[in-house]
Amino acid sequence: MVGGGVAVARTVVDLDTGIHRSDIHLPVAGASSSSSAVPQAQGESNILVMGLDSRRDEDGNVLPAATYQALHAGDGSDGGCNTNVLMLIHIPAGGGPAIGISIPRDDWTTLPGAPDGNATGKIKQAYGYELDQTLRHIVNTEPGVTHDDAYQQARSAARQEEITTVSQFLGGVPINHFIEVTMAAFYDIAQAVQPIQVCLNETTSDTYSGADFHQGLQSLDASQALSFVRQRRDTSGSGVELTDLDRERREQAFIVALAYKLRHEDVLTNFPLVQHLIDTAKQDIALDSGFDLLSFAGDAQRFAGGGITFQTLPIVRYGVEDGQDVNIVDLAQIRSTTAALIAASDHPGTTASATPTTGGTAGGGTTTGGTGASGTSAGKATAGGTSAGASTAGGTTPSTTTTSAAQPLASGGIPCVS
Repeated sequence: MVGGGVAVARTVVDLDTGIHRSDIHLPVAGASSSSSAVPQAQGESNILVMGLDSRRDEDGNVLPAATYQALHAGDGSDGGCNTNVLMLIHIPAGGGPAIGISIPRDDWTTLPGAPDGNATGKIKQAYGYELDQTLRHIVNTEPGVTHDDAYQQARSAARQEEITTVSQFLGGVPINHFIEVTMAAFYDIAQAVQPIQVCLNETTSDTYSGADFHQGLQSLDASQALSFVRQRRDTSGSGVELTDLDRERREQAFIVALAYKLRHEDVLTNFPLVQHLIDTAKQDIALDSGFDLLSFAGDAQRFAGGGITFQTLPIVRYGVEDGQDVNIVDLAQIRSTTAALIAASDHPGTTASATPTTGGTAGGGTTTGGTGASGTSAGKATAGGTSAGASTAGGTTPSTTTTSAAQPLASGGIPCVS
């Protein structure tokens, strides 16, 4: 036990010495001019997870050709620096249940810094606009700065703009830390721990993402895992209807499935594998300068056991702004929903009254967001007539629940999603 603790400590030190970090201003309670600013209690923490669509590493370098082939996502010239994944993790004081709040990437909003002259845009675009603006400014006005240094300064400015945008969008929610992950990091992590078990409500395939999945429980390799979280359409002609909001739910389900594997298969006691994860983090992950990895590792262990629930913020409808397909949102609803979810996490007894309600329509239906549902359905998804709770190769029996994008998603099992 002592030896294991020393190994973990050395691991954290090793990670701290090489990972990309940004010393940026993080929004704190009371910093927003919004009258609905969310207060923050002593000891609680909000972490913004940003997943970039960049096909390059944190230094802007191209990836190995084999990685691009596995990604089913083009090459280094594709994508950009949009934050295609935005998730606020609220960790309450005293070790209570955490909440992960997914922010749909195409939500139309104000960009407080008006980067590249854009006062409004999709919430995911704040990062890329600021990166472009700052990098161009440094290159044109500071000839003595190397391109590598200019690029890292621009990345820090981009993180600052995205974090400020999200905080304002949510009504002045304080953001204490951030985690930035590239597409390559996701793939490398999945490759290190594969296979990863997921569950789907329906058989589906998609030529764009490379998805080709059957209904029910199944084990995915790293390439399939990336297709799983990227799929937002079905091209098989089967009639399965998917949207970007289902993609949000897939992201949540993958995090839950990954945490389940880490907890139940003791993956983190495999120190060569942990070293591989560290090397991945140094290449493809960035954190704020004050992020305490050892403390977060303790929180993550609790999440894996069912200590976190995920929820997607509601949209009113789909629309078009400046020639772009976007999500139209009710900002007051976004802010009240966020405040209610955080309050319910801080005070679990208030969960029922804090659950967000349905509102307007999206494509003629009800608002996509929280409902009073518990996150489970009476039925269980099946694969070829086999119960979704069938034993895995490791002898464990995952608990599966069928969930829609509108339901809360709890950790601690393998959820079935669309």
